[in-house]
Amino acid sequence: MTSENVGRVATERRSGSGPRIALTTYSVKPRGGVVHTLELAEALADLGADVTVIAMGDPDVGFFREVGVPTHIVQAPSGGRTLDERVPLWIAAMAEGLESMRDDFDIVHSQDCISARAAARVRDGQIRRGETAFELIRTVHHVDDFTTQSLMDCQKRAILEPDRVLVVSQIWRRLLQADYGVDAEVVANGVRADRFARPISAERRAELRSRVGATDRFLFLTIGGIEPRKGSTFLVDALGRHNAAGHDAVLAVIGGHSFQDYRPYRESVFDSLATHGVRLDEDLYLLGTVDDDELPDWFQAADAFVFPSLKEGWGLVVLEAMGAGLPVLTSDIEVFHEFLEHGVSALMTAVGDAASIADGMALLQNDRDLVRRLASNGVLVATQYSWEASARQHLEMYQAGVRAV
Repeated sequence: MTSENVGRVATERRSGSGPRIALTTYSVKPRGGVVHTLELAEALADLGADVTVIAMGDPDVGFFREVGVPTHIVQAPSGGRTLDERVPLWIAAMAEGLESMRDDFDIVHSQDCISARAAARVRDGQIRRGETAFELIRTVHHVDDFTTQSLMDCQKRAILEPDRVLVVSQIWRRLLQADYGVDAEVVANGVRADRFARPISAERRAELRSRVGATDRFLFLTIGGIEPRKGSTFLVDALGRHNAAGHDAVLAVIGGHSFQDYRPYRESVFDSLATHGVRLDEDLYLLGTVDDDELPDWFQAADAFVFPSLKEGWGLVVLEAMGAGLPVLTSDIEVFHEFLEHGVSALMTAVGDAASIADGMALLQNDRDLVRRLASNGVLVATQYSWEASARQHLEMYQAGVRAV
């Protein structure tokens, strides 16, 4: 079952002037890979590309925001009690949806292992039948440390099966070569810096801050929910240390939707709150998924952005925060060094080190000269990465592949 949305380029589909492109993703929720997919698709369409987004979800609900290109939503299966049961079901459902559209595209570009594995099945079926097969491209945003066998298999095969593999950073290009023997191409990420730089009224700012008890308190913002990869346990510990040292700060957490089940981890974080002196709904606020139109307002309402991840493919939300003019704290992982400089455009703290994070939070709250420097330089960094530039790089790559065939 699919649902169709006629976007702004649907009546201008170009025949013979470029490859027909499908961007596929496993979700319609605001996760990083899904946001990447939609932003890239719209930037490609603005350049005149023939592009469609194919995702899995509820066709009656649609995406978390309006999408300016044609879309197909494949009904996500409801069965499967465990990840080992669900992953094969989702791959099969996506493959069935793609099979019905297999002749509509010259290129299928997948952003995750589920949709990539599904596309590989359809492509291989075309080859077996002697049909002209679409080219399968996969962007590997990062490689997860999965413990579920079905996801481990999905991840590995979705790196090895595509015709071409892309990454968004140099570190993942090196890791894919070393660990999988795959030569990946690096394509730039992007950000709509102007969207996050949009000012809000003093009344709106005060209203948002009052929701999280930050009327007279310093407000730290983070995005990504409570997850192991985001370093949530260390961030909560750091917040407790920060306030115990005489500061008065609130942490607001946006996001949390995931295909994986992080409930045990979340419960362990919540169980640790009292130990760290952190009170839920007083010091720590979980906002969940907020409306897409509201998200930029939270960046404008906050005083600083904290993102002490243990692993990232790039860190798109860091660019969003810098585009909003927020001072940023990140972990000192290699990928962030590709676009950040410690003490110049961001504070970079020791990985998985709550004391280091707390020290950085204190600097963001107290050192006004540092904050001004980070905010000013952060805006300059964000403006260097546009979705238009990323789309142009993608188009050159698509067209080169078609010419090669």
